[in-house]
Amino acid sequence: MKLTERVWRFKVQELMMILFAFMGVTLFLFILLPVVNMCLQDSPGTLLRAAADPEVQGAIFMSFFSATIATCIALIFGTPLAYLLARTQFFGKSLVDTFIDIPILLPHTVAGIALLSFFGPHIPIVNTLLGIVAAQLFVSSPFLIKAARESFELIDPNLEKVARTLGATRASAFFKITLPLASRGILTGCVLAWARAISEFGAVIILTYYPLTAPVLIYKRFVGPQPGLVAARPVAVLLVFVTLLVFLGLRALQARPLKTLARA
Repeated sequence: MKLTERVWRFKVQELMMILFAFMGVTLFLFILLPVVNMCLQDSPGTLLRAAADPEVQGAIFMSFFSATIATCIALIFGTPLAYLLARTQFFGKSLVDTFIDIPILLPHTVAGIALLSFFGPHIPIVNTLLGIVAAQLFVSSPFLIKAARESFELIDPNLEKVARTLGATRASAFFKITLPLASRGILTGCVLAWARAISEFGAVIILTYYPLTAPVLIYKRFVGPQPGLVAARPVAVLLVFVTLLVFLGLRALQARPLKTLARA
């Protein structure tokens, strides 16, 4: 290869990296700057008064509490489904996989109407904690299922087969080999599901206006009799701060090294 050709290729690669960096930084700033700007609009005193407001405290607690319940339900029921999708072949599997994505594709007000139409005539879910959890579970569970499935697919199935030849049962091989190896991916799914659940507004407000969650309270204050942005923004900033702290804690837990596996 001639020297001029190598120099040309090097310049093209450098230009490509500069272009990629520019595009990446542009999108990053598009995400970051509105949030930072919002957080800097109010004085510390305004934020402290909002934090001391019992209605704000109750709404943030309700969001965290209900999102945690929804995530636990998604974990208990979604992990086995993810394992089946990763390890087995059955009739209609692609259809099941497609339907799991429906909550991601649907407008969330439509999700709320679907839940209300199905459960409303039979179960009292309107203006209840159950309604909040149902809405959050519906929109967040696909994130956990997909993350867990991808994690299971990365694990060599021969590990389970070897464990079974050594006397382990299918259940023992799953709980002592596969599940620990997949735990980081499942935890990632839990974090994504929890974050999605806590931020849900559209489906929740269709099912349950009260008890208030933080997103619904923000909406209530934005459209209320007081100046909308001034009234809603401090609550939004507090939700960002508290959620970010919890999210960083979960990410730190996720980054911890895996423990040594117990022998099957």
